Amino acid sequence: MAERQGQAAPDAVLTRIGQVVMLHHAGDREEARHRFLGLWAEIGEHGDPLHRCTLAHYLADTQDDLEHELAWDLRALTAAEEATEDRPDAYGCSVAVRALYPSLHLNLADDYARLGRPDAARAHLRRARGAARTLADDRYGEGVRAAIRRLEIRLGEDGASGGWGPPRQRP
Repeated sequence: MAERQGQAAPDAVLTRIGQVVMLHHAGDREEARHRFLGLWAEIGEHGDPLHRCTLAHYLADTQDDLEHELAWDLRALTAAEEATEDRPDAYGCSVAVRALYPSLHLNLADDYARLGRPDAARAHLRRARGAARTLADDRYGEGVRAAIRRLEIRLGEDGASGGWGPPRQRP
């Protein structure tokens, strides 16, 4: 019984990440970035891939510099790939990571579009679209699909982009 309770217990690191996400959504971007970086220092470059993926995914949104945002989004994708390879079935890790893939690729597509790299943007947009097929028809899934459609429209068929804001969508 105690063993099952331990498995059902919430992940303390993911809970802490969620608390900082709420702080960020409440408008305190700098404090959120500071706390996220503190968590990153605790987790480390070789910490749990699911934790690194989730943290880097959200940390990217707190960056002021687009190159730094791209770097964090790339870290999130790398950690997701590690989580999927290293522990495909452990504690539902593959399910949690699989749900992040559409947003991970969408964010990278957005980063590349804003950096004036439309080919890279379109490549990640295609990956986001493909990964979104696995999302449920719930609020999160619909939000990600809507953000994908907005970026598709903004990029246009020829890949041209205008002066638009990012269609960031986080779980």
